[in-house]
Amino acid sequence: MTRQLNPRLLLLPVLPWLVLLVLRVQRGAEDPATTAATAAPSQSTATPPRQPGPHKCRERAPFLVLLVATEPADIAGRHAIRQTWGNESAVPGVSILRLFLLGMQPVFSAALRATLEEENHLHRDLLQQDFWDTYHNLTLKTLMGMEWVTRHCPGAAYVLKADRDVFLNLPYLVRRFLLPPKKNFITGYVYRNTGPLRSKAYKWYVPRQVYPAATYPPYCGGAAYVLSGDLAAKIYRVAQTLPVINMEDAFVGICLRALGVGVTDSPWGVFNMYHVKYERCRFSRLVMVHHFQPQELLRVWPHFTAPNATCQDELRPRR
Repeated sequence: MTRQLNPRLLLLPVLPWLVLLVLRVQRGAEDPATTAATAAPSQSTATPPRQPGPHKCRERAPFLVLLVATEPADIAGRHAIRQTWGNESAVPGVSILRLFLLGMQPVFSAALRATLEEENHLHRDLLQQDFWDTYHNLTLKTLMGMEWVTRHCPGAAYVLKADRDVFLNLPYLVRRFLLPPKKNFITGYVYRNTGPLRSKAYKWYVPRQVYPAATYPPYCGGAAYVLSGDLAAKIYRVAQTLPVINMEDAFVGICLRALGVGVTDSPWGVFNMYHVKYERCRFSRLVMVHHFQPQELLRVWPHFTAPNATCQDELRPRR
């Protein structure tokens, strides 16, 4: 079963981006913030959009839905996540559903088609739609996941959006922050009083025509944040009324402001936006570490989840 994103979601909010894109092409200049968010692959070359199907939530309403942003070619990264924190049995007694969010590969899309079809046939966890898979399209990718949850998993208690290069401790997240279930709730690493970067030298560049304000509303860093299922649906719906920007996490903050919902601060050191050297005891008391690559994740996970490991029994480097 396939379905395109709501045309209103894809077209109306990005109309200012289309104007900017036309201007950029006329000038012949490279503008990193306006090239990707509106560029869609042609129908002649695009891989058919794929969805895991509404049956994923038909038998049960999951407690937690994982929305993991990955690139189509990142097969090894998805494999590592399935074997570690993305395992749907990671938290005993808690129903978890995993989805990987994909756009279209800008190059070699046709060559990936058979591989992705085989992967999705095996795991039924790929959600893909018809837009370029680039950094500046993370907003569309995240809204695609929230749309799927809204339509097919309206009973989910929570949704967690994560990037592929993170370490997540889901048992600690559930036990420490998600019980009992909450409404209008979102938490992560909270940014306050930050603003858009106006220099084109940064990949986080946002032109004034796209977002004229000097500061963003409070928002949770996009590496990983968790929100209640009811709030995910509200964000998806209000997003259809707002001009989209290329900073996905800041855009979620803009949606929260429109909804009149605030972010919940997390304790310091629980959501880490920087890399932290692995130590079992420290990692047992945190939720997220950013910049954790698949190879490192696979290396430390057996030790982290070993039932008899102690804080003194730290992981020794291989010789």
